[in-house]
Amino acid sequence: MSVEGRVLLLNGSTWEPLCIVSVPRAINLVISGKAVVIENSERFLQSVRSRFQVPSVIALRRFVNVPHRKAQWSRRAVLVRDKYICIYCGVKPGDVLQGKIASKQDMTIDHIVPRSRGGKDVWTNTACACYVCNRRKGGRLPGEAGMKLLWEPKRPRTNYLVIEIGNGPDTWKKYIETT
Repeated sequence: MSVEGRVLLLNGSTWEPLCIVSVPRAINLVISGKAVVIENSERFLQSVRSRFQVPSVIALRRFVNVPHRKAQWSRRAVLVRDKYICIYCGVKPGDVLQGKIASKQDMTIDHIVPRSRGGKDVWTNTACACYVCNRRKGGRLPGEAGMKLLWEPKRPRTNYLVIEIGNGPDTWKKYIETT
């Protein structure tokens, strides 16, 4: 499914992201009265007798109970959760980092409690850090290195990475934000 052929489906009343559906499926849900359009795209579908604006975000009319989906931890998932922003200095891709423009490749994963001290690969112990801050902190705790966290790393409320936030339209982002 191309980006243009995808529609974000939200749960009724909570507007929690459920999944991505195809444009025909989204239009069928809206026409049958099972969903409402929250955001439209700038595209249209033309049939012989009708013209439909293609939705970008739809929501079910009723709440559907979905078992809690745990977000899978991965290095890439942590970087996406933190939007490639360093938890210590706030530098992000496009900012200047040691005299050059920072990129996503300049961002690494830092263990708040280092693995050498028993720190685990879990959401609450890992965060995005630029290579400068990661090297400065080394195998120490942030306080020992004289560094402060700009935010508290948390487990995402939904497995938004399945939704591929980075590959979706900008209109999806406000419905998928995790912090």
